[in-house]
Amino acid sequence: MIDLVANLANTDRDQAERAAQAVLTTLAERISAGEARDLAEQLPAPLNGWLHTTTGPEPFGYDEFLRRVAAREGTDLATAERHARAVFAGLAQSVDGDELDDLAAELPHDFGPLVAEARRTFFRGVDASTFLAKVAERAAIGVDAVRRPTDAELETLAERISTGEVEDLEAVLPLEFRPALERGKRGPQKMDVDDFLERVAKRLQITPLQARRFVEAVFMTLRETIPREEFLDLTAELPYEYASVGARPQRA
Repeated sequence: MIDLVANLANTDRDQAERAAQAVLTTLAERISAGEARDLAEQLPAPLNGWLHTTTGPEPFGYDEFLRRVAAREGTDLATAERHARAVFAGLAQSVDGDELDDLAAELPHDFGPLVAEARRTFFRGVDASTFLAKVAERAAIGVDAVRRPTDAELETLAERISTGEVEDLEAVLPLEFRPALERGKRGPQKMDVDDFLERVAKRLQITPLQARRFVEAVFMTLRETIPREEFLDLTAELPYEYASVGARPQRA
């Protein structure tokens, strides 16, 4: 993991080790002793020792987190942030997905982009062109015409689900889809499936019936291309009636 941090932070191994120690020691101050212990169990020495804590979590945010990391390293905030991103990416590769989810659940909202980037660094999903090709095939439309309907669906989906779930979705989808998700990220809005179809249709200036095939195609492609756990989390935020447009996992 130290070698990985050195590579991602573009620094030497000694500096990467100091960075990892500063980030993990500060992280241990922010999370519960139980979560620190769970993380430590999945890391080798000496990294696991840097997570040792016997106190409860201190309620500080991301800015204070970076200030403490910078103070421990004796560096500036920009460097501390670069090192924090590298260490979190190393955690994403070194611990299992459930443990990373548990860690994210204990951190405040302003840590979201840091965790999302770490997940994205090591998730090997499809690229944007492959995703769009799958949507186009399902919707029986040319690949050159499928981007706009896909963006319309994702923007509307971001309006329907929580901001935290949008960030989780951003972490496992190609970067090209982030602008559409960000446009819709303003907190969950009540929207039944008919309202959802109408909103997508309005964005595309077509009828809700015509919009349905695009909505189904995108949901089915999400089901196929993102981690099953993430699709389960996504659909858990939607009423069951969304199963009619593909927003439910297939039975195992």
